[in-house]
Amino acid sequence: MINRKIGFIGAGKMGSALMQGIIKAGIVPPENIGASDVYEPFLKELKAKLGIRVSTDNTVIVRESDILILAVKPQTLGSVLENLKTEITSEKLVISIAAGVPLSTYERALLEGTRVVRVMPNIAATVSEAASGISPGKNATPEDMKAALTIFSAVGTAVQVPESLMDAVTGLSGSGPAFIFPVIEAMADGAVLEGMDRKSALTLAAQTVLGAAKMALETGMHPGELKDMVTSPAGTTIQGIHALEEAGIRAAFMNAVIRASERSRELGKK
Repeated sequence: MINRKIGFIGAGKMGSALMQGIIKAGIVPPENIGASDVYEPFLKELKAKLGIRVSTDNTVIVRESDILILAVKPQTLGSVLENLKTEITSEKLVISIAAGVPLSTYERALLEGTRVVRVMPNIAATVSEAASGISPGKNATPEDMKAALTIFSAVGTAVQVPESLMDAVTGLSGSGPAFIFPVIEAMADGAVLEGMDRKSALTLAAQTVLGAAKMALETGMHPGELKDMVTSPAGTTIQGIHALEEAGIRAAFMNAVIRASERSRELGKK
């Protein structure tokens, strides 16, 4: 990958987070990264901060790149593809992170044989802890998938999934951080009610969530087993677990993922 050139069409939060992750991981040097965006002041800021190439002209970045990452909003994607379709050849790998847009959209809009990979990352890419699902298009090669996995593993964890499950990925990890933030806030609120200051409560709540997630990932143990490790007979934790079960916590989180997945399917049909 080190000699390949990566171009970003769109340099917003997710795009810029990916650039930083790629550079930090040493996947390619900064001079091998290019970015285009309509907002020129932000491009200048990125150039000064990261040492990348920038342009307000998408065509310039496309022509200079081996791998293109489409980091634009779904509502503007159609016009972007229309303007670039003659520039994007089968020699270039196209990676899209536009939520809800199926691979068939790209394969219809671009030239026959174009290699496309669809990715659903999440906002935690900004702190290099993203959870990304990756699906190959019909023309994508094993080498293309390896490149995509390398790039998105630089900002967290990436797994390959069939496209039929990308709406579930969107509902789970794409929307998931927003489901956890209220949990952190609510846990902190409980501690504040018990007399703790807000800053300390938020710090402990956030670190508790981080620590629990790290245990689940690094031990490979089932979450139920990990819960049982903390839950002693007639202790404090089982009282808290009982309160959560009374409130229907499992059904609430399952329904959140299901509803978000359903909405992703709806958006993909528009």
